[in-house]
Amino acid sequence: MKLWSQFFVPTLKESPADAEIASHKLLVRAGLVRKLGGGLYTYLPLGLRVIQKITQICREELDAAGAIELWMPHVHPVELWQQGPRWAAAREIMFRADSAGDGKRAGREPEFVLGPTHEEVITPLVKTEITSYRDLPKNFYQIATKFRNEIRPRYGLMRAREFIMMDSYSFDTTDEGAIKSYLAMKAAYEAFFKRVGTQAIAVEADTGVMGGSFSHEFMVPAEVGDDDVIYNEASGYAANREKATSALVPADLADAAPAGAIEEFPTPGVVTIAALEAAPYGVPADRQFKTLVYIGDGKPFLVILRGCDDLEEAKLGSLGFTLFRPATPEEIVPVLGAKPGSLGAVKGTIKEPAALAGIFADQAIRLIGNGTTGANKDGFHLRNVNVARDLAITRFGDFRRVRPGEPDPKSGQPLQVRRGIEVGHIFKLGTKYSEKFGAVYTDDQKQSHLMVMGCYGIGISRTMQAVIEQSHDADGIIWPWNCAPFQVLVCVLDPQLAEAMDLAKKLAAAAEEAGADVLVDDRAERPGVKFKDADLIGIPLRLTVGGKGLKEGVIELKWRAQKEVTKVPVAEAAARVAAAVAEAAARAK
Repeated sequence: MKLWSQFFVPTLKESPADAEIASHKLLVRAGLVRKLGGGLYTYLPLGLRVIQKITQICREELDAAGAIELWMPHVHPVELWQQGPRWAAAREIMFRADSAGDGKRAGREPEFVLGPTHEEVITPLVKTEITSYRDLPKNFYQIATKFRNEIRPRYGLMRAREFIMMDSYSFDTTDEGAIKSYLAMKAAYEAFFKRVGTQAIAVEADTGVMGGSFSHEFMVPAEVGDDDVIYNEASGYAANREKATSALVPADLADAAPAGAIEEFPTPGVVTIAALEAAPYGVPADRQFKTLVYIGDGKPFLVILRGCDDLEEAKLGSLGFTLFRPATPEEIVPVLGAKPGSLGAVKGTIKEPAALAGIFADQAIRLIGNGTTGANKDGFHLRNVNVARDLAITRFGDFRRVRPGEPDPKSGQPLQVRRGIEVGHIFKLGTKYSEKFGAVYTDDQKQSHLMVMGCYGIGISRTMQAVIEQSHDADGIIWPWNCAPFQVLVCVLDPQLAEAMDLAKKLAAAAEEAGADVLVDDRAERPGVKFKDADLIGIPLRLTVGGKGLKEGVIELKWRAQKEVTKVPVAEAAARVAAAVAEAAARAK
């Protein structure tokens, strides 16, 4: 039991000027956090209590899944990252951790960095400590602070530079074993989010800089989410936008026959899809080939899409380049012979075809069959371009952004889209890291094999804010039972009355004995202030004790998520409170 007058709950009437979304505003107004700097927050007592509860639920579910807790340093020797498979890509979002001296060493490569995740630390550790198949499988986890150099931190804890995360790493002897570990963690995540009291959907996701063969994100549906979930409720298909596919191109689609000989025609000043659609040309966007130029690991490559489609850049990760980016006009002209707006991939029109690392086409261009593209000659295009006959395709793939309404790959029914907040991610890494660090084990025949890895993360601090974003109203937060900072608030309207305080403490004791954490509002404030604060901080069950009620022989019982207020006779109050607590705890399991 805590007394409000002796605790610290600095609620605010107004939202901070830099808070853009409801959950960020409520984090600050309800006294959960305070901003130190861009993407940096102090957790005040209420916020810390929520973090501790979410952390404990996470710990319990991972322990139940067989994971083993440890703790690793936040400061990492840079050579470990340089030895690993993702230094070139990951360093852009990492903080260096060098001496804060007089700045004379600022131009040198860092000696230490702050860890955004710990694959480069756990893999060398396991390599040293585990050498036999008898000691596998193993899954190690920690719940600790992580660091990411966000260029534009925003939305409070959603995109912060310092955050609290659970990160876990599994090591298996076989691919089958790794899949088993992956599915066990997926089940643990589902149990965790259920207990926390938030709806989190597992969606197929891109592996990104982490690498690996497949992954799932856990997304909390919210209008202010940082990603789109493409889904079909009937079939159960769900993927984030970076990974989503559709059945737009039928599996049995035959390549179109040529419609005629290629024709070159002048298009002065036409450098966009829309301009070619307009008169006098009138070429629909879905009959145009869009040619994009990227630089992958220092070499240019082409990506061909339909003119009506957008590139989903993350899907280019499937091409195997460590780093890729859009090419500049200065890099494009020497290779293709023309400026952007007149580009194409027709055989014989590319100025320096040998300079290209490849020409990669989205499968959907096969729906065009015969279309129009740039001639690699400024101010000219080509028509009657046949996909099979005229384009020098290195490889077809899925590179386009899926749109709502396209057929679901499972059922063929229309896909839908909604925004979501990523709160967890699981990856089947395979041997990407064990190969780099030499993490091997010997089998029963004394043969050496690479360990097969998985990695798993839950954003603990992000989950706290995601819960608020999903569970609030115009008056404040509505905490789910298990992660509420306190589960019961005893609001004493007349704390100067000894009888009122005595009853409040009796009810608080009954609630505590039933398993609830209790806060007693004993402040000398007006009832309206107390009720507004109670709704703002969102404690699930409020008990009101006042002089007027005592004269009537009743207290008031109100659930934060409901409007109804129940009057309970004082003689029955302790028992009714205990029963309410037990019922709420049972529902939250």
